Amino acid sequence: MTLRRAAAALALIACAVPALGADANAGRNAFRQQCALCHSAEPTDNGGAQGPELHGVFGRKAASNPAFTYTQALRNSNLTWDAETLDRFLASPTTLVPGSSMVVAVPGKTDRENIIAYFQALKEGTFKPAPPRAFGPPPGGLPPAAAVPEGDADWKKDKPGRVHRVQLASLPAPYATQPARNFPRVVPRPEGALPAVPPGFKVEVFAEKLQGPRVMRVAPNGDIFVSETQSGRVKVLRPTADGSRVASIEVFAQGLNQPHGLQFYPAGPNPQWLYVAETNRVVRYAYKVGDQKATAVPEVVVPQLTPVSGGHFSRDLAFSPDGKRMYVSAGSFTNVAEDMSKKTPEQIKAWEAEHGLGAAWDKEENRAAVLEFDVGSPKSRLFATGLRNCVGLTVQPATGDLWCTVNERDMLGDDLVPDYTTRVKKGAFFGWPWYYIGNHEDPRLKGDRPDLAGKVTVPDVLFTAHSAAVDLTFYTVTSGKSAFPKEYVGDAFAVLHGSWNRAFRTGHKVVRVRMKNNVPVGEYEDFMTGFIVDNGNSWARPAGTVVAQDGSLLVSEDGNNTIYRVSYSR
Repeated sequence: MTLRRAAAALALIACAVPALGADANAGRNAFRQQCALCHSAEPTDNGGAQGPELHGVFGRKAASNPAFTYTQALRNSNLTWDAETLDRFLASPTTLVPGSSMVVAVPGKTDRENIIAYFQALKEGTFKPAPPRAFGPPPGGLPPAAAVPEGDADWKKDKPGRVHRVQLASLPAPYATQPARNFPRVVPRPEGALPAVPPGFKVEVFAEKLQGPRVMRVAPNGDIFVSETQSGRVKVLRPTADGSRVASIEVFAQGLNQPHGLQFYPAGPNPQWLYVAETNRVVRYAYKVGDQKATAVPEVVVPQLTPVSGGHFSRDLAFSPDGKRMYVSAGSFTNVAEDMSKKTPEQIKAWEAEHGLGAAWDKEENRAAVLEFDVGSPKSRLFATGLRNCVGLTVQPATGDLWCTVNERDMLGDDLVPDYTTRVKKGAFFGWPWYYIGNHEDPRLKGDRPDLAGKVTVPDVLFTAHSAAVDLTFYTVTSGKSAFPKEYVGDAFAVLHGSWNRAFRTGHKVVRVRMKNNVPVGEYEDFMTGFIVDNGNSWARPAGTVVAQDGSLLVSEDGNNTIYRVSYSR
């Protein structure tokens, strides 16, 4: 064998074999800390639903899992997931595959090596997990698989006008049903299909062929700014003269790290800035009304939101009505703080004296919380805690109250834990990770925080568990050619992105949150439905809402990358 052929053979071996000394158990821990909110690697783990299941990924061709809808870029990559390719992809996904929707890197080389060793051991059937911390289903195992649901949780009964009220007193016990992994598969929109809305309303396609549209904001001139979290861009959509469709689309800013929340500042007809919440910082762009492209590089407002990146990555932001304070939501690093260290009562008391009631620590520091800033200062303080993943951070115009719309935790059964939307008061603690929906203790952390019993704020409006609530918009328009009937004024629209952790699909819709005298009545009503094809497939995942200047409601969805327009004709 020539030296050249020997070198080539060694290179092939290096591509196929993880680094010497890599630890599969450490890789499992790293995977659960950094990847499990989007992926599962083992049939019994706590993987999420933003990405495909990675069971048997080692040695598999990229984009070959038939249960997941991949980007065209990954489908065209012709990659095979050997050790070398996995290492390059995990180090910088969008460098190896420009256009990939996987944008979260694993920066640590040792973590990557260990994760790859974990994948290989799973593929070969040689993985032997270390004895786990007592954490999971109760002794005696899980109940039989759930039957087809009756009543409120059955998505087949969803239709505009259907009223839901999830009762606190009717919550089931943990593990009343098996924790499920029912990942949604997004299929193409059927020819001519449109979502269902109440009588008198009309739905049209406003814009198509975007790339993961999420949060939308309306500029004073009517332009629609939209964050594309996956592609790292903010786009400007200029409507046609009648407002029915988009006339032009421009890239306002790009090269951002998972941008999500957007806000113009200050409020009013002449904002000077567009604030953008990236996954671990806040920046702002100079703006004058009519701008369709950023005129300068962004100014960094908050250089670091949390000590550790990863986990829930979407950051929302809002300003107080007087413009003096900025609020930023930061979701948890994990599902239920599985690896957070224990503290003694004395240590907890000292920690909370500095950080506030229910504040988490370790990699969860400044997470599962709303952070408060004085405008102009990068220094944060915890405004509210125990909010596992507040993705809809909104100020109620009529009252000035701050609201959160929250994704709750997984793996306790089909009907636990309900997602919710709620008013958020300064100093409030909503339970995560030790409690949920008031004084219900999470069995996986039983006995860890008896001092918090009775101190948990109960949310205002509960949604069916695992609906994936991601946005909230108050409807305040009283005039305009497409304005909704007056009975909608003061109510809110919540967006339910769609479930994965329940046996039978839920979410994939927009619902109306009813108010009386600007106070939530505790129920919600289906407004836009019909996206679900069957229990495993849907043709949209609603992601955001905004009210256009003519009173119509725009709804973004990041499954087939479309924005819909809902108008009303008298």
